[in-house]
Amino acid sequence: MHPLANNPITGNNPISEGEKTLTKDELINAVVKTCKDDNLTKRLAGDVVDAAFENISKAIKKEKRFAYPSFGTFTVRTRKARKGRNPQTGEEIKIKASKTVGFKPAPTLKNSL
Repeated sequence: MHPLANNPITGNNPISEGEKTLTKDELINAVVKTCKDDNLTKRLAGDVVDAAFENISKAIKKEKRFAYPSFGTFTVRTRKARKGRNPQTGEEIKIKASKTVGFKPAPTLKNSL
């Protein structure tokens, strides 16, 4: 089963619609809809979502990880320099070492998929 099938947040079934990604606007609408406070506006919910992601980003940069119980852990991962190929010419190229963010889902989330 697709992880977003019959998604209670978006209320749609991306299997029949093709692959679908939850957009920022849809996330904000879902937060407003599921919040128990009737006074929560879309603008305020948008500010809260932006602030949450900004603080998650800061935590990942500073602490090199961010964990949220029942969801998962984001960690900074280092990729080693390696050789690759230009797909158009087949020419061998050097790919520099880089950092990226990895995600490991919590068992609760993983088992729900």
